[in-house]
Amino acid sequence: MMKNENQLREEICQVGFSLWSRGYTVGTAGNISARLDDGWLITPTDACLGRLTPTQIAKVSLSGDWLSGDKPSKTLLLHRQVYDRNPDVQGMVHTHSSHLVGLTLAGVWHAASILPPITPYQVMKVGRIPLIVYRRPGAPEVAEQVAKLACEVRGVMLERLGPVIWGRSVSAACYALEELEETARLWMQATIKPVPLDEAQVSELCEAFSTSW
Repeated sequence: MMKNENQLREEICQVGFSLWSRGYTVGTAGNISARLDDGWLITPTDACLGRLTPTQIAKVSLSGDWLSGDKPSKTLLLHRQVYDRNPDVQGMVHTHSSHLVGLTLAGVWHAASILPPITPYQVMKVGRIPLIVYRRPGAPEVAEQVAKLACEVRGVMLERLGPVIWGRSVSAACYALEELEETARLWMQATIKPVPLDEAQVSELCEAFSTSW
């Protein structure tokens, strides 16, 4: 059952507080958005995700006009292009999660997949996450790059900035982001790097759980 606008505003606040209170984002970093029939909701620019109120959240029309709430996040273009390309996406979450940002500073596994497939839930819930080379926050060329991947993967990793994850709800995107951050923590903390799941094991997971890598 689809949530109405008020329910989505509440969900965004709840998810924002959950992420902020557990250290997935700090200060005024990060943003969350949700699809509406007549536009989108997105967290305001320079807002703390842990202190949002439902009325603060910006509403933007399908044509990109700011209708209500505080000024929309500067990443609005990126969010809009993902929603435009992939009709299944209902919610998006972006944080500056420490282990994932640290991974880009230390060096990712591959540009096409920032982490190897090391746990089954990583494969099942997140999948392959590609790296987007650093550009300033809100850069339009980043939005264009991400839009091209909107139907291929469940998110991207912005170098030095953090993950942008999308899903069938705001909460679903949040859960996938949490799984990705936990995988990065395991990978970064391992003195001896674990052997990735092999091709047959990954294929078995993809077939059993209707996902892709």
